[in-house]
Amino acid sequence: MNQQLFKSIAWLGVRLAFGGMMLTHGLPKMGRLFGDEPIKFASILGMGPEISLSLAVFAEVVCALLIIIGYRTRLATIPLMITMLVAAFYAHGDDPFGDKEPALLYFFGYLALFAHDSGAWSVDEWLTSARKTS
Repeated sequence: MNQQLFKSIAWLGVRLAFGGMMLTHGLPKMGRLFGDEPIKFASILGMGPEISLSLAVFAEVVCALLIIIGYRTRLATIPLMITMLVAAFYAHGDDPFGDKEPALLYFFGYLALFAHDSGAWSVDEWLTSARKTS
């Protein structure tokens, strides 16, 4: 297999995995945000549970979807990295390392996406190619 093709497939897989798996956390939170029950969520930095949950939903749903399609990938990773650090060190601050580990693994995955960008098979690349040909 061509090395460039392999890299393109690998980065697509990374985007789909980290974006798709994050949706499994964000969609239930979105249900709580728009549900009929009173919102029960950590009040991060005194913002209140409603704002904290809204920011988590934005990161875990909207930004995860942007990563999946590869649109503004670097920008989309920033709220997710912040959310993962808050989850690891605030929400699970007093918990054992094993409870912090998933958030830290997500953080480093998003850091890798931030450093590399979205890859060849992405909306970002398609837009860049379209600009070059016009």
